[in-house]
Amino acid sequence: MKKIAVAVTSALIMLNMQAHAQQPVKLIKRTNQNKIDILIGGKFFTSFLYPDTLEKPVLFPVHAANGTMVTRGFPIIPQPGDPTDHPHHLGIWFNFENVNGLDFWNNSYAIAAAKKSHYGWIRTTGTPVTKNGQTGTLQYQANWTNQQKDVLLKEATTLRFSGTEDVRIIDRETELTAVTDVNFKDAKDGMLGFRMAHALQIPELKDKEYKDDKGIVTTIKGKTDSIANGNYLTSEGKQGNDAWGTRGSWCKLYGKMGNDSVTVLIMDHPENINYPTWWHARGYGLFAANPIGGSIFTKGQITTDKTLKPGEQLRFRYRIIVQNGKETLSTQAIEKLAKEFTRQ
Repeated sequence: MKKIAVAVTSALIMLNMQAHAQQPVKLIKRTNQNKIDILIGGKFFTSFLYPDTLEKPVLFPVHAANGTMVTRGFPIIPQPGDPTDHPHHLGIWFNFENVNGLDFWNNSYAIAAAKKSHYGWIRTTGTPVTKNGQTGTLQYQANWTNQQKDVLLKEATTLRFSGTEDVRIIDRETELTAVTDVNFKDAKDGMLGFRMAHALQIPELKDKEYKDDKGIVTTIKGKTDSIANGNYLTSEGKQGNDAWGTRGSWCKLYGKMGNDSVTVLIMDHPENINYPTWWHARGYGLFAANPIGGSIFTKGQITTDKTLKPGEQLRFRYRIIVQNGKETLSTQAIEKLAKEFTRQ
């Protein structure tokens, strides 16, 4: 624990050219709401939501240090202009599309009751354990189940939160232990997901249709989304939509939100399966790291199915950084942070 705390402090110092002080983290339990609020320097950062009415626990909404919400608000607190696709994309989450044939990723309130049997559910067990400090800690247990609540996997996750005047960091460690024979079938949708605010989408040319009073439709081509201004960049130099389906040790999404540039950075860890991960990074706002989607991303050249026997485990480690300021994080700064993270 001490080693990780020191590493987080080191990362925060590197992220701040003027070495702003690390701010205290406070976690406030709201047990009657199955919710834990995370405050950094007295400012709201995010909430850990774990009610059984959600199909998985999530961090939502997520704010930069300047208060800007970097996650899409829909469907819980929709914002003006929010896209309404993929209602299962909520905040930051961790699950997978095909576990013993059950789809954990795409499950949401939008799935008809008659089809729910094809979807898995991640149910938090007990009350999460929290600790305040310069690095705030949240630990929780959860069961990956079918609709009958039969357990396939037991999850143990630790989330560490830290930050300074213009930086927020989440370090995630997740351990999945098989209760029965479990097969992660190579699939596109997984594992660590983050649904971004409209402004951080990649701008696309969109056609618009207008209908006159006689019902005649006219299409105006080439209108650009005036809000979206995001862009991806991977450790291997892939940019924009070209980042999707490629591998890299890190990927950043950046764009202008208000007066600030906002950077959202996800780092993979060498101890994770199939490192470096594939980036399931879509222009419409889905930002995800998926190490078990090889067949999809390589058009069948390799397969990354993973089978666990009862008692066997998979471990995952990721770092998420949200930074705001006059400029986006430079590649040089990110490479230094990545080296520091991989030494942990």
